[in-house]
Amino acid sequence: DFDSKKKRKVAEIYQALNSDPIDVAALRRMAISEGGLLTDEIRCKVWPKLLSVNTDDLPPLPGKELREDNKDYQQVLLDVRRSLRRFPPGMPDDQREGLQEELIDIILHVLKRNPQLHYYQGYHDIVVTFLLVVGDRLATALVEKLSTHHLRDFMDPTMDNTKHILNYLMPIIDQVNPEVHDFMQSAEVGTIFALSWLITWFGHVLSDFRHVVRLYDFFLACHPLMPIYFAAVIVLYREQEVLDCECDMASVHHLLSQIPQDLPYETLISRAGDLFVQFPPSELAREAAQQQAERTAASTFKDFELASVQQRPDTVLRQRFRERLRGEERTKSVLTKPRTNRFVKLAVMGLTVALGAAALAVVKSALEWAPKFELQIFP
Repeated sequence: DFDSKKKRKVAEIYQALNSDPIDVAALRRMAISEGGLLTDEIRCKVWPKLLSVNTDDLPPLPGKELREDNKDYQQVLLDVRRSLRRFPPGMPDDQREGLQEELIDIILHVLKRNPQLHYYQGYHDIVVTFLLVVGDRLATALVEKLSTHHLRDFMDPTMDNTKHILNYLMPIIDQVNPEVHDFMQSAEVGTIFALSWLITWFGHVLSDFRHVVRLYDFFLACHPLMPIYFAAVIVLYREQEVLDCECDMASVHHLLSQIPQDLPYETLISRAGDLFVQFPPSELAREAAQQQAERTAASTFKDFELASVQQRPDTVLRQRFRERLRGEERTKSVLTKPRTNRFVKLAVMGLTVALGAAALAVVKSALEWAPKFELQIFP
């Protein structure tokens, strides 16, 4: 049965790729739904479509001259040299070293072409994932598009926008499980434990490459804030561990910063998608900040080419969500005031992102942003 489902999905993916025009909305559904895009061969074909990258007009490979007098070269070199565990176990040293050289060149090429972007520790964890899946030339184009859109907030001169995105974590948890939220607030644990998750798309903390690329399928098909929703569902999944912990900052931080490697990824992906629909960023913005910001990728995502009319990212998810709720006789008042019934919230978390689910909505222009606190990047 698994093999037959996989074959059907592969057929649907290629049907979407071969349609005229390419059915990007269907590709998004495939990337979100169970199993994601299944193979790296398919990812090489679909990831460029999800990012609107023209594979017939790729830039030339970057040259070594990029390293001369480059202000970021030494830091990039140090980070790449420390990235041994990101390469497949058993890979010959000369092959790995060659890939590390390519990794350095891709990063420096993107930074040189986009001087408004600033390198951060952890960026190489994202770039190496693309390099290993699609090769250096295509990875260069994909990473450049990703860096100027989804990752742009992490590449600002300051960490203000990154810190503000982290501010969404606690409101999401609060909507679903006030007990966990209040416990974490009492422990004063903050959100620093999730920083490396967010800015590397979990590439820095997950040891199994299969899980990393599965999450990349999901995130590439979705809104830039989806990684913070996924971080929230990890915390919510570990509810009992959190509540059983000593209620102090050191203990809770230690627990949460040690991410389990055996997470039920498909279940958590489904829950993250459902939470995004039920509690969109526009409804959480007031809790996350007090004033408007205009320069974050999340607030301007509507300008991204991917949000074209034919690809309306929220349509199918919202339709599925409404139909499920009608079937269970949910009322509008319950949906708009989820804190009044915790069992309803937990039931909503249990909904699955079905095969027909499209990618997620752009944030409304009314988002309010105001990062107010100081934070340090992970070592």
